[in-house]
Amino acid sequence: MSNEKTYVDELPSAPSGWHRHLNGGGLVEDTTTVDDTAFIGPYAHVCGWATVCGSAEVYGEARVGGWATVSGEATVSGEARVDGWATVSGSAEVYGSARVFGWATVSGRAKVRGDAQVYDSAQVCDSAQVCDSAQVCGAANVSGNALVCEGAK
Repeated sequence: MSNEKTYVDELPSAPSGWHRHLNGGGLVEDTTTVDDTAFIGPYAHVCGWATVCGSAEVYGEARVGGWATVSGEATVSGEARVDGWATVSGSAEVYGSARVFGWATVSGRAKVRGDAQVYDSAQVCDSAQVCDSAQVCGAANVSGNALVCEGAK
């Protein structure tokens, strides 16, 4: 679990249509599905019709929205965004200012970090990494121990 300490009672109250998640204190829109076992850090947001389940963690200033799903032991942190119908699962990590959206999938032990973007129907799986300002899009499949970095598209 994240090292972020939270004191739900000390956080500002949630606006109408939102609530504070009991495990971490993050803002969760009432239209979402978030398991009690998930950790939503105090500055994180889960909105739209998104689902966060299992032992997944969303923290920092990260946001999960749209119809996206974060499950298993996956983490979304920093200023990362997961939107659309994207899926982050297994023990995958999306962090920094990374973006995963569209129908993209990040799974296994994959990492998407920095300013990287994974979108459309792209898949990043196994122990693959997408970093810096790289973009993985279309129907691309990045797997194994692949590393896609810098300005690659």
